[in-house]
Amino acid sequence: MENDATSTHQKALAINLDSGTYGAFAEIGAGQEVARWFFRVGGASGTVAKTMSAYDMQVSDAIYGQGERYVCEQRLRTMLEHEWTLLLERLDSSRGEQTRFFVLANTVAVRNFAGSNEAHGWMGIRFQAGPREPTSTVIAHVRMWDREAVLQQEALGIVGVNLIHAAIQRIADPDEIVASLADGLSTNRIEVDMIQFEGDLYREVDNRLMSFRLVQAELTNAVLFSPSGVVQPSEILRKKPVLTMRGRFHPFTLTHADMLQSARAQFAQEPANAGKDFITLAEIPLSALPEGGPNNDADLLARLDVLASLGQNALVTNYADYFRLSSYFQRYTREMVGLALGMTELNALFTESNHEHLDGGILEALGRLFKSGVRLYLYPRRDAVTGVLLTARNFQVAPGLRGLYDYLQENRLLIGLVGWEESAASLATQIVEEKIRADEDGWETLLPAGTAEVLRRHGCFGLGGG
Repeated sequence: MENDATSTHQKALAINLDSGTYGAFAEIGAGQEVARWFFRVGGASGTVAKTMSAYDMQVSDAIYGQGERYVCEQRLRTMLEHEWTLLLERLDSSRGEQTRFFVLANTVAVRNFAGSNEAHGWMGIRFQAGPREPTSTVIAHVRMWDREAVLQQEALGIVGVNLIHAAIQRIADPDEIVASLADGLSTNRIEVDMIQFEGDLYREVDNRLMSFRLVQAELTNAVLFSPSGVVQPSEILRKKPVLTMRGRFHPFTLTHADMLQSARAQFAQEPANAGKDFITLAEIPLSALPEGGPNNDADLLARLDVLASLGQNALVTNYADYFRLSSYFQRYTREMVGLALGMTELNALFTESNHEHLDGGILEALGRLFKSGVRLYLYPRRDAVTGVLLTARNFQVAPGLRGLYDYLQENRLLIGLVGWEESAASLATQIVEEKIRADEDGWETLLPAGTAEVLRRHGCFGLGGG
């Protein structure tokens, strides 16, 4: 920890000694954890124009206006706008020509006395690249995993210093800003599950890639995208039933569409979901994407654009085990979680060698998956060679696992889907991919309407970009 503190100390001191950088700090919830660093290291008069903590809700409302939630993105944006306006009103005329201003704000809930709350928060910085230049903004959502409030506060302060230092010193490189956020911290102490770059410096930045960088840098295990772009998971998952389907989705075929439609229809009929809106997600594991380089980025964006064209939410994760995926959802909801699987994925789940990394092997994997009532919805597949239709009923498992498989079926934890289309169940994704690569006549009809145009626009599978 001493080396970590030294690094954070050096960053805060470097900013204090930069006579051209000056700003304000507004922090709600945890205290003035970020500002404290700049006073600790000395020379704060060179950086700090103002610090404040509107801790009381009525006081906060009087300054920033009333809101239903205090730890949310909108509150953070209101804080940044309010403090930025005040900073320029008070100081621009006297030192605006030689100073690049910034405002650092956060609104955070650390562990309460009873330890019963979610420890998370929003943090952002608005800044200028140079005196009187247009502003840019970086906003992030963080989770603190330390078990003690004082350690969570400490971690928050370090992330704040990292954010300021990165924004001021590495202005034009969003990748470096992302990579530096957890400097001085282990990732089991802090998680950054959303980030957005906005404003003059970042007009060409695709924030979907920046959130993807969070997974690549192991700053989080999953990032969520709605059809309109990056979204913080609790905004759409909170207290909602969740149905997800894992896949490469390269391409997203009529088989995927039929599986999702069948699973949605069956999930909606569950008594526990009666009358409830639920969320559907297409989950893409990191292992399904090419490794590194611009091709990785282009490939991901193409898949996300296809899913967005279908109005589908997408989740990119580094989870190999299904039970880790279900545990992720259970952070946000106590409602039902359903996973739609094909026969290939089911076979992998019941292959014992795939769980050797767990002390309890396959029993641990399945026990942790089903402990909270997760249901698997199984989509059939017609074997292209034998013509046999593989279903949940005739699925073959190792003899020693037959009893376990039957138990899960009898208790409706493994459920065979109904209402599926024969043509879709007989469609092999590999064959579809081969047809696209050859640009064979009619391949477009094997995909949902409108998605072929997205693939052409991205130049996927060697297609000419449009």
